[in-house]
Amino acid sequence: MTTRTVHTPYAPRPRASRPGAGRRILRAVALAATVPYLTLKAAWLAGSRVGIPDGSVLAEPGVFLTLANSVTLLMDACVIVLVLVLTRPWGLRVPSWTLTLPVFAASGLLTPILLGFPGQLLIRALGFGADPASGARRDPFLDPWVFHVVYGGFIVQGLALAGLFVPYARERWGEDWGRRRPGAPRERPAPSTRAAAVAGAAVAAANLYWAFGGTAGMGVERAASWSAEAGVVCAAHAVCALAAGAGALLLASGRGLRARWPAALAWIGSGAALGWGVWPMIASLGPQLDGGEGPSGAAQLIYAGQMATGAFAAVVLTRFLTRRGEG
Repeated sequence: MTTRTVHTPYAPRPRASRPGAGRRILRAVALAATVPYLTLKAAWLAGSRVGIPDGSVLAEPGVFLTLANSVTLLMDACVIVLVLVLTRPWGLRVPSWTLTLPVFAASGLLTPILLGFPGQLLIRALGFGADPASGARRDPFLDPWVFHVVYGGFIVQGLALAGLFVPYARERWGEDWGRRRPGAPRERPAPSTRAAAVAGAAVAAANLYWAFGGTAGMGVERAASWSAEAGVVCAAHAVCALAAGAGALLLASGRGLRARWPAALAWIGSGAALGWGVWPMIASLGPQLDGGEGPSGAAQLIYAGQMATGAFAAVVLTRFLTRRGEG
């Protein structure tokens, strides 16, 4: 007696379901949160100076600032497309690889803001904010309300996107994607895993040194204007670098059956480290928007370390997800 194995040429597509009230509310909130930033960027590109005080470097935008405003406007507009992908029935048919990059970039760029800006507000409320006299020595950059509107919108976008992506992932890929295969042999950590852990620890140590008041390597002007608010930002980047390295190590160790939390750590940490290494490195090539000195050599070295941490952790995460797809 012989048996015949039937191979299915195509995996069944997930069945689209109408989003519930909670997801519809999150969709509306996420879309509304993009309006302030898009409006400001469009106004600036049209020549408006709303929110830009006299003496600001933004008052006379050149080619670099025009290009930067155009790119950032396009990036935030992509959030609208991403929200629709996560909430419309046709979004389940979008190829996975076209969804990965924008979600990875959005989570990476928004996470340090989610951690840092509320921390800065708390520090300021407790009376440990920057000395107003130190800010007065520099040319004005933007009216204070602009930061609250922009970063507040980013925080809402980040939380809403996270709330939309979780049910989307569950509906599309099911509950078992994050479960390790029982009995799978453990592997020795690959060079990329060790590199992610070492680079992440080094970047975190440097940022924590600055977060707790160290000023070596900052540059004269930045060291003189250091404040607890700036320390909060450094602490946020340190947390993200540690998350990238720890997530990579936990994914490679193969301990336990659940891999969702290590994968989430590696995803968010690598995206944040890579994004906030590339972005300030590119920004350092143009005029300094705050009117101060450019980043020091040590700061640029940390940017490079962040890029390396994010890249190595992303390699580990990609290897894990590829194997899960093959399984």
